Amino acid sequence: MAAAKTRYTSFMSKFYITTPIYYINGLPHVGTAYCTIAADVVARYHRQQGNEVMFSAGTDENGQKILQAAEQAKKKPSVYVDEVAEKWKTTWAQLGISYDRFIRTTEPRHKKAVYDIIAKVQAKGDIYKGIYEGLYCVGHEAFLRPDELVDGKCPEHNTVPEKVKEENYFFKLKKYQQPLLDHIAKHPEFIQPATRRNEIVAFLKRGLEDLSISRKRANWGIPWPEDSSQAVYVWFDALVNYLTVVDYPDADYTKWWPADVHLVGKDISRFHCIYWPAMLMSAGIELPKQVFVHGFFTIDGQKISKSLGNAIDPVELAGSYGVDALRFYLLREISFGGDGEFSRERFHQVYNTELANELGNAVQRVSTMVTRYLGGRLGVLPKASHDVGLYHEAMNGLRLDRALDELWVHVKGVNQY
Repeated sequence: MAAAKTRYTSFMSKFYITTPIYYINGLPHVGTAYCTIAADVVARYHRQQGNEVMFSAGTDENGQKILQAAEQAKKKPSVYVDEVAEKWKTTWAQLGISYDRFIRTTEPRHKKAVYDIIAKVQAKGDIYKGIYEGLYCVGHEAFLRPDELVDGKCPEHNTVPEKVKEENYFFKLKKYQQPLLDHIAKHPEFIQPATRRNEIVAFLKRGLEDLSISRKRANWGIPWPEDSSQAVYVWFDALVNYLTVVDYPDADYTKWWPADVHLVGKDISRFHCIYWPAMLMSAGIELPKQVFVHGFFTIDGQKISKSLGNAIDPVELAGSYGVDALRFYLLREISFGGDGEFSRERFHQVYNTELANELGNAVQRVSTMVTRYLGGRLGVLPKASHDVGLYHEAMNGLRLDRALDELWVHVKGVNQY
């Protein structure tokens, strides 16, 4: 896979990177940690380059799945989301995540931002009321096309979608089909890697339908403005977090916006690469510079998922090997942007061969020689024999696995020396 071209470089003074805001109907697992650790690595790199960085994370706390999870826990939704959000924050702290701001979609400031976007989209004439009938997957919080099902089930959640018919508010999504195609053609770096861009383009060319952006009001969610019988569709609400977290709609939000890169998993690429930019086009707000879509970890060929019951606790893994070892393995093992298989056995092997043996030996040999020959003090360091520009190129292209390849050239070079 060729290194992805980006619209940002190391000499920029501002860099804004986001993770998805994770649905808190469960606790973090190694799959969500993967994306968050990757974002943290990129944020730390840009800070080292002297850039002013905004790194945002957060939790998605509205919608039907949250209500169901709270009911299963026999707690009020407000109590449930407060407790679980704190557990997510604790997990990120234990994994060394250096986010600058944390956004929760139950905050009053987020409701204010959502209402502002709805007002702008309404003023554009892009919202109307109508009847929708379709197959609704609660796991996705989205309607699915019949041709997306496998044996009548959602292929990701292995559940039969609900048949839903109700009156909702709609967003004129299909109006933005050609503008989206035009934007992607003009800015191929907008969706990376290229395989994900091609998938989105193919989906767009199949034709878009207008998007239902409200639901009959349950007992949890953002009420539709001036219509208490409806709640804002969770995805129309959640995507706005990327603006809320940088103080939208206040004027100074433009210090950070547009985002330099949204990091997302491929299961939510359609929401970020189609719905979100269309919403921004309608509202007259500049699009993010890039959406980078990473692949899935699998275990025995299945995606790691709370709903499938195969989630792995990243803190437990870090407790066995250390946080840095976990961060290294997750980004070393899989080409960033592609899919890969998670294996505890492989983690143990990488830990022993690359960290304990290669890096450990390099550190020990250098420290021994510095102590023996230089009195424990480093003098002027010789120029690296390997071109570090390739490392910077990989980092700026979000090829985190390739950046580690370049670093390991130096590690092996030290041992050979």
